[in-house]
Amino acid sequence: METTLMDIFGIVQGVGFRPFVSRLAARFGLAGTVCNKGSYVEVMVQGQQRQAFCQALVQEAPPRSVILKTIVRQEDRPVFPDFQIVESARQKGQIFVSPDIAICDDCKRELFDRMNRRYLHPFINCTACGPRLTILETMPYDRERTTMKDFPMCPQCYGEYVDPATRRYDAQPVCCNDCGPEVYILDGTERGPAAITKARRLIAEGHIVAIKGIGGFHLCCDATNEAAVKELRRRKKRPVKPFALMLKDLAAARSYCTVEPGQETLLDGHEKPILLLAKKTDSGLAPSVAPDNPKVGVMLPYAPLQLLLFTYDDDVVMPDALVMTSANESGAPICRTDEDVRQELTGLCDGVLSHNRRILLRADDSVTDWYDGGPYMIRRSRGYAPLPFFVDGRKGQVLAVGGELKNAFCLTQDELFYLSPYVGDMGDIRTVEALKESGIRLSELLEIEPAVVACDTHPHYNTVAVAHGLGLPVVPVQHHYAHILSCMAENNYLDPVIGLSFDGTGYGDDGTIWGGEVLVASPTSYERMSHITPFLQLGGDAAAREGWRIATSMLYSLTGRDKERTRHLVRTLGLCTDPQLAAQFFLADQHVNGILSTSAGRLFDAVSAVLGLCRQSTFEGEAAMRLQFAAEEWQARQGKQDPLLSEKDLSKGLAATGLLFHQLVCQALAGEDPQSLAWSFHEGLSRLMIETAVQVRDKTNLTVAALSGGVFQNRLLLGLTERGLQQRGFTVLRHHLVPPNDGGLALGQALYAASTFNFEKE
Repeated sequence: METTLMDIFGIVQGVGFRPFVSRLAARFGLAGTVCNKGSYVEVMVQGQQRQAFCQALVQEAPPRSVILKTIVRQEDRPVFPDFQIVESARQKGQIFVSPDIAICDDCKRELFDRMNRRYLHPFINCTACGPRLTILETMPYDRERTTMKDFPMCPQCYGEYVDPATRRYDAQPVCCNDCGPEVYILDGTERGPAAITKARRLIAEGHIVAIKGIGGFHLCCDATNEAAVKELRRRKKRPVKPFALMLKDLAAARSYCTVEPGQETLLDGHEKPILLLAKKTDSGLAPSVAPDNPKVGVMLPYAPLQLLLFTYDDDVVMPDALVMTSANESGAPICRTDEDVRQELTGLCDGVLSHNRRILLRADDSVTDWYDGGPYMIRRSRGYAPLPFFVDGRKGQVLAVGGELKNAFCLTQDELFYLSPYVGDMGDIRTVEALKESGIRLSELLEIEPAVVACDTHPHYNTVAVAHGLGLPVVPVQHHYAHILSCMAENNYLDPVIGLSFDGTGYGDDGTIWGGEVLVASPTSYERMSHITPFLQLGGDAAAREGWRIATSMLYSLTGRDKERTRHLVRTLGLCTDPQLAAQFFLADQHVNGILSTSAGRLFDAVSAVLGLCRQSTFEGEAAMRLQFAAEEWQARQGKQDPLLSEKDLSKGLAATGLLFHQLVCQALAGEDPQSLAWSFHEGLSRLMIETAVQVRDKTNLTVAALSGGVFQNRLLLGLTERGLQQRGFTVLRHHLVPPNDGGLALGQALYAASTFNFEKE
């Protein structure tokens, strides 16, 4: 009998897809089967309304599914007596793994329904929600291949699990209070409800509690209690870097923050990332949550246990705003197990609320900003990874190990590029080990056996050492070129572009530090066309933290190495002490511990120091953030300011960045408003980038510009540059769901290796 076969690729396992297909077939009066093949779902249907069925299948797919590709064909098959959901039949091929999904509205209602048998169950879930990636051992996504195999289902849960008519049909983490995981106070006697009440009471009384979530532990305290937040800062040795908040619900989000149109959908969607929102004045949040910062990172509860922290059947009165920051020592990966907590969180918390559902793969919370009416990714992890990106025409299997900071790695299977959850900064050996462990687990899960590994060109990066230790051919990729390729890969644009790659630090081909670069780039090669004015970066790694060092070095160059004039400028601007300046003179004159640099990030640091906004950073990007906030406040108060550079100056392109700095110094010495100058710097640098792109276009006839690198996390600079380029006739590629910072670097590394490596030879 004539049969329509559909192979459906994407996130179609663990999201209620097969029961949806079964119900749809019944609606159209069709016979056949649906089967999970591991890498795809196979549907066979017989009957008159097959075409309408196929259209409805794509149009009405479950809300948590993502259909990326369908293959439809017609064959003769034996007659099916009815429609059946058949057992999974493992088959090799491309694999799509669902990220962890936030609790759905139906489960949330059941969680607080006293008549429901899962009332206050900390692990309630259904086919449309719950953990996925973090509990998965291998595909296909069935219970026996997850950590939920540790918890045999009770008869009632099993009945729901095998009944296609229920919301929990084939929901692999399904469980209830009788058969599911259990919460407990680590190294305490409290278990179950008593443990939750104990954790709530500790938090309400101003203590700090570690909470086990879906992808790791958080450190939690009352976000309205200044003493508690300050104590958490002291223990974490984190003076001012903002803490993320978990708010009870959308009403609380509106109470504490300004929520723009569209942001509610992202906040309360099934990904539930941390979203940067503008704080309201006198909102009631503790000042130490985000000191001197107009924004705060906000997320809503995405796991049932988190909802129970806010609302529970006890006498504890809880705040509706909690600090919820990753539980780890500075530089280390997020804690995943009780053993991690015992080793790393001693002294950081006053109690630990844990549970016995194992986490196989760490997943930090994703962090997004908001730009041009949509999310602009800062850290891509829970809720998004490892959804793949499609890059046309690529073949082969690649592992790209990513960058040294904000590390994420990338695995490729032909045209599918899987960017991993966030791993962390590679300066800590524990994070290096987490990279190795996560790389092995994800490659096994996706059944990818890389033929080649791509990495940065920096000779001393730990990621480079990891790459060379894998026993595979190694393809090095220049840092800023990889940034541009990352933007191209996300946009699936593979023709040559003019790439504006602006960030803090990258190893240049000439052995110097690059970071303010204009490249002509394709997937197979690049040419450095221009860069910001080079300066001497003195003091080694300290220069990345202490912007006054860059400022004094640039002033010393500006005065023609006149020590007295430089000393006068430094004293007037209050950049550093005389002994510190003397040390800088020595380093510069003796050519000690200094290197030539075109780092845009360090230029931002120097300007921030000159304007008195931040002379020394306590976390990466602090000086640049303060510069951006000052500029945005000026823009909100006053509007535009007269430009610092003339049209003649602008014609020099990025070669005029030294002149831009000079003009800023003169204006600062004249007592000009620092906020005004902060805006003028952004405007001036943006115009220099645009003018340089125009000059490169005149030489190459390229009309597409790609913007990438950590400096483009700055929404003000991004907006000025993107709009300016568009006004000059460019098509602009920018990031959306891949971070512009080093968290997206692996995607670009993978594109280069996939485009240049000879897989057939291997």
